[in-house]
Formats: sequence, structure tokens, C-alpha cells
Amino acid sequence: MTCKRFIIDDPERMLFKVSRSVFTRPELLEKEKETIFNQCWIYVGHESEVTKKGDFVTRNVAGRPIIFNRDSSGRVHAFLNTCSHRGALVCREREGNCKTFRCFYHAWTFSNNGDTIAIPGEDSYPPGWDKSLMGLHSVPRLESYRGFYFLNFDKHAVSLDEYLAGAKEYLDLIVDQSETGDMEIIQGTQEYDMKANWKLLVENSFDDYHVVPTHITYLDYLKDSGVEVALPKGLLMPTHGIGKPLGNGHAVIDNKTYRGRPIARWMPIYGEDAKPVIEEKRKELVQRLGEEKGMRIAETNRNLVIFPNLVINDGSSITVRTFYPVSYNHMKVTAWALGPKEESPEARRVRLDSYLTFYGPGGFATPDDVEALEVAQQGYEAYQEVEWSDISRGLHKEEQLNTDEIHLRTFWRRWNELMTGETTPGTN
Repeated sequence: MTCKRFIIDDPERMLFKVSRSVFTRPELLEKEKETIFNQCWIYVGHESEVTKKGDFVTRNVAGRPIIFNRDSSGRVHAFLNTCSHRGALVCREREGNCKTFRCFYHAWTFSNNGDTIAIPGEDSYPPGWDKSLMGLHSVPRLESYRGFYFLNFDKHAVSLDEYLAGAKEYLDLIVDQSETGDMEIIQGTQEYDMKANWKLLVENSFDDYHVVPTHITYLDYLKDSGVEVALPKGLLMPTHGIGKPLGNGHAVIDNKTYRGRPIARWMPIYGEDAKPVIEEKRKELVQRLGEEKGMRIAETNRNLVIFPNLVINDGSSITVRTFYPVSYNHMKVTAWALGPKEESPEARRVRLDSYLTFYGPGGFATPDDVEALEVAQQGYEAYQEVEWSDISRGLHKEEQLNTDEIHLRTFWRRWNELMTGETTPGTN
């Protein structure tokens, strides 16, 4: 593919720009599939979705149909959901529990460990034909970190542990919210489409620069409910935070919260009944993890992007979000709520209400973000005349705020490296 320059990364001039053509050229998507989605570790699911032997869920991961399951011996798999005979989906249910998967087309049947166990008319195949070679195909690599499972279609890729790099610290801060280390995906899935390039949602997911102008309705709602959200002079957010790279294209914004957190900072919206529950959780965090880490979990929000397309936002609640391109200007988004398995009914009520109020498709934040990204996509159609987007905020600083753009630049440097083979000079 003939490429023109995608980014300008010039530390001497304190300049970072991204060509708007990366959002508007359909042929780039095929290159992204080849160099990014086929070679990076991609989130497939959480261990809590397949807790019992025989449990399974099916979903699309990096453009492939996948069965994510736990077999009858307790082992977790990620199979390509395609019959080894003639290609039909082997499992058409969204989730369930079973010992076997039976293709409806020709009734080939497979064990939940992937072995072929029944083929109608098997004696009609030639001598030496071996049905043991016709089982379900596992993905080349499947590894997990603290309950989060990732797959990789490149069998020569580095280990997941090495790939996650500094993102592991932030996954630990999420999992350590549970007394037992058992987090769970809470039943219920959000699915929606956006008429925008998938990379715009990466940018948006850890961009605090847009919060006040875009989500002013939510901030007014908090203020009307008794939450202090006044902007100190000279700040773009009610509180300071940082943005930082975590290696391999991952990055995070981390800021002291100005609102409540189900773990564990009460605000009036939660109601008086929730106050003692949340205060007790604060005490438990400090006793178990120490004052510094316990209060960090209770008092700070984190928006984490694991390259290329996993977002875990730990703020009003915890949302786990993935998204995949359908075309250059269309993506499908899937999101789940995550919480400690052992939390009380009152704590779970607060978590889900807070989750839906802010992160839900009909909440305060998500409709705003969908609209913002779709109108940005429309504006980018003028890319031939207005070619570059500027992402230079904070380039002159040693430590950058959550409203600066070091985290966005981190994503774009890694994207550009994979797409072009170029390593750019910038570091901040």
C-alpha cells in the first residue's frame, strides 16, 4: 500500500499532528487488520463469564467469530466458531452451558474441548481419513492476566505479560477493589454502533479535555444534586490529574475524583442508605491495602486504554469496553459493567445505577460522545483541504495533566509504528 505521512512528531518544534486521512481512507482498514488486529493481543473476555464447566459465550473478536468457553475439565478455550467441515457457525447462541457443540448444517458434533466426536456417515470417507484432525480450531494464543483473557492471532507474539507492560499496575488497581480478588462481569451487555472511525473512540475514551464542554449537562446534574464541581481558576477540570504512557501503545489518565465512586467515595446522589456501606468499604480498603493504595483506589478515577481497542474506565463505575471497525466510518461497540463479586446488594445497586447514569447508552456521557465522534467523522471528510489535527497539548511539560494529550500521542505513535514501520523521536 502506498502511504503518505500519517503523523508529524517534531519535539524540537513542540508539534504533533495526525493526518485526518487516517479516518477517511477505506483502504487503511485492511492494513490495520493485518498489522494491528492480527498481531496485537486483543481482549476476548473475563473469567467470570465462564465460571462453570461447560459455560460459553460467543462474540466477534477482531473480525472473527469466537467461542470463549470452559470445557468439562475446567480448561478455558477460545475456539474459532466455524465448522471444520464446511465453515458454518458451530454455535449460534450468545451464551449458555453445554458439553457439545453441534453444527446445524451437517450435524458434525464437537466436544467442548474442541474434539470431533460425531460425524454422520463417517464410514463414507476414504481409508486413512482421520476425524481427530477435524476438531475445532483454537486461536493461536490465549493468555490471561488477573481474570482478563486476551487472544493473539500471531503465534510468535511476545507474552501477554510482556505486552501489557505498565498497564498491569492499573489492572491491579481494579482487581484489588475486591477483597478476594474476584471481579465479575455483571449480567447484561451494552451494544451500539457509531458512524465513526474506531480510532476516534480510542481518543475519546481517555480525553478529559472534552469533559466540561461536552458533558456540561452531567456536571450541572451533579451540582444540582449537591456535588461540588466548581472549576478552580486556570483549570479545565474540577481536579488535577495526570496522563502517562504505559508502554506498547497503552496509556492512562489518572485524576483525583470530583464525584462519587462506588468504591468507595459517597456522594448525595447515592442516597443516605448507601453512605455507611461505602464508608465501611473505605475502611476495608485501607486496612487491607494500606493508607496510600487504599485511598488511591477510593479517591481517583482512571481511564485506561490497552492498545489497540480495550478501554477500562474506572470512574462513576467500572466499564469494560471494546470496539471493532465495520468500515472506515462505522464501528460496533460492546461494553459491560465490572464489579467485586462479593459486594453487597446495596453496593451493587449504587454501582449499576451509577454505571447506567453515566456510561450507559442512554446515560449522560455516551450519547454526547457518540454525537461528538459522528460529527467529527463528518468534518473529516474535508481532510483533503484541512489535512491535519493538532495533538500538541502538553508537549512542553515534564508531567502532563489528564487534559493534555500525551496519552493520545502514545496511541498514535504505536499505531504509526505498526502501520509504517517508522519509529518517531518523540517521548512526551
